[in-house]
Amino acid sequence: MEAKAYFINLRVSPKKARFYLPAIKKMKPAESLEFLMYESTDAAVILYKAIKSAISSAKQILKVEDNLLNFKLLSVEQGQKLKRYRPGSRGNAKPINRRMSHIKIILEAIKTPVKPVKSVKSVKSVKSVKPVKSVKSVESVESVKSVESVKSVKPVKSVKSEKKVKKLFNK
Repeated sequence: MEAKAYFINLRVSPKKARFYLPAIKKMKPAESLEFLMYESTDAAVILYKAIKSAISSAKQILKVEDNLLNFKLLSVEQGQKLKRYRPGSRGNAKPINRRMSHIKIILEAIKTPVKPVKSVKSVKSVKSVKPVKSVKSVESVESVKSVESVKSVKPVKSVKSEKKVKKLFNK
């Protein structure tokens, strides 16, 4: 499912608005709003409002939350030009083109994978429960302690190594 939003004749030049597109396209729409909130240019403010409007319309159409939306298309195209003139030298007129832009936003819902439900096999009921024999826990604990004490004893040095040490110190 998709939700489309077109914004026509916005008073920002397309060149200035396209500056933010590479960074925004990689993000989710909710993340891009946070990113644009801290940008101070007019293009960022206009893109912020356009994306916010597209998200709210997608919520109503697709009935999903904003964190489950993705950009399918985000583009800025050139719109009309307002042509104005400024007086120039020698009586000439210098043209001023005030460019406008069209913003197209298409949002799509992320498909969450649904795990297939496995059929549960019926379990046979147990007829009788056998009593568990008591374990001699005291004897087993004592035997474990004796094994640990054996492990903690340091090995005795060999006689050969003691002779070598004595020879070194006697010289």
